[in-house]
Amino acid sequence: MNGRGPRKVMGFTLIELMITVAVIAVLAAIAYPSYTNQVRKSKRAAAKAELVEYAQRAERQHTLNNSYTNFTFVENDGTTIASPRDGSTAMYQVTFVAPTANTFTITAVPEGEQAKDPCGTLSVNQAGVKTPANTSALDCW
Repeated sequence: MNGRGPRKVMGFTLIELMITVAVIAVLAAIAYPSYTNQVRKSKRAAAKAELVEYAQRAERQHTLNNSYTNFTFVENDGTTIASPRDGSTAMYQVTFVAPTANTFTITAVPEGEQAKDPCGTLSVNQAGVKTPANTSALDCW
């Protein structure tokens, strides 16, 4: 012995590192699906807000002209609800149908990644009836 004590080794062992990686993997496997579900839910909320706004505009058209038939909701391209609102990624395809002067239906069909949303197609009509295509999904509106 040379008078120095045992040498102290600093660092992680391979086992400690592998346990850490495994814990992170399990957390990511749980967190990522929850995150994507929340993103879809927030995009659905944006689409619902847009549909209600379009319905409000249609009602103004009907008040002024006593008809829904000439109503258009064109702002940018008018046929998609995009996220973010700058129009970079379309998430819903929107259609306005006024079969008579006193009725209309505005429909938003999900596109791309948003198509995995359990609520599916959202619609609203002149009576304020809001329907998802998937009636078994809860809290769509």
